[in-house]
Amino acid sequence: MEATSVALPPKRHYPILDGLRGVAAIIVVTFHTLEVYSHGDHAKQILNHGYLAVDFFFLLSGFVVAYAYDDRWSRMTLAGFAKRRLIRLQPMVVMGSIIGAIFFYFQSGPTFPLVAGTPVWKLLLVMLIGCTLIPLPVSMDIRGWQEMHPLDGPAWSLFFEYVANILYALVLRKISNRWLSLLVLLAAGFLLQLALTAPSGDVIGGWSITATQLHIGFARLLYPFLAGVLLMRLDWRINVRSGFAVCSVLLALALCLPRAGSPQHVWENGLYDALCILIVFPLIVAAGAGSAESGGWLQRLSKFLGDLSYPLYITHYPLIYMQTAWVIQKHPTFEQSVVVDVLLIVVAISIAYASLKLYDEPVRRWLSAKFA
Repeated sequence: MEATSVALPPKRHYPILDGLRGVAAIIVVTFHTLEVYSHGDHAKQILNHGYLAVDFFFLLSGFVVAYAYDDRWSRMTLAGFAKRRLIRLQPMVVMGSIIGAIFFYFQSGPTFPLVAGTPVWKLLLVMLIGCTLIPLPVSMDIRGWQEMHPLDGPAWSLFFEYVANILYALVLRKISNRWLSLLVLLAAGFLLQLALTAPSGDVIGGWSITATQLHIGFARLLYPFLAGVLLMRLDWRINVRSGFAVCSVLLALALCLPRAGSPQHVWENGLYDALCILIVFPLIVAAGAGSAESGGWLQRLSKFLGDLSYPLYITHYPLIYMQTAWVIQKHPTFEQSVVVDVLLIVVAISIAYASLKLYDEPVRRWLSAKFA
């Protein structure tokens, strides 16, 4: 029988890891902003490996969830765990779906032919379902990209985040490090198989309720999340000087390096993806967890980026839909593109910060006081 939940004292954060989440979120927004100019050719993407930020997020999540809850189960029920995770994640899921609905009809045109024909009642239905994070089947697509969350594309990774949290609460918290290590090895093989055999030569995908996309999504989720849990339990840390700066540079390099290999050998880029997820990202997290805070302006920047990261990630993509439609339909000049792209990033950060301060933090405080 589960123990009764009691008030749990807060634990200290890992400020460098929080900051790295923010660095990755900024790179994701930039990656998505530049993605339209590749015209669907992954090899021509400017920040070529920005998609790996999602795999880094899953690794961080496994580490942080295990750190926050592994030693609390004698005082916490499954319901208590679920409430805490919902309070942390769900308010911004709702906001992302609402923002997606607000901007939806501004994306109408040849790029998204389904938008103009979508009635308001169906848009509102999709928005409400999006607020619950229940994935939509392809038959309910209202955009044409077959996304499980067509108003807020990146919410697919939050769906898998919830799957991982359920897996942790029901199974992972109970098993020994030996069995967890075995699962990590099996998940590594699963990921490596995807990376080396994907026709696109990368691990991009996971956002649709189809067999292929679910295969990609689970392959991308399982190794990093499991490895994050194991990394925390083994207490493996690396202490480096100027930890936030060093880890940020390493992460940015991993996410921004050009495409690996050649069109004739796409598996070479898949191997790069696998090496980043299997080895490089755990090393960065170990260094971020084991290094002392930098202090001064770097510490303040790290906190700001950490606070901003989740709201930025979950609210920016409706702007990307509009920018994608504009670029494809209007064929802007380089100068026009630069102005719009910079403005998009500034507006995305502004929306995220306003959502954080005016909505997310107050709502989470209220929910925590009332339910947690």
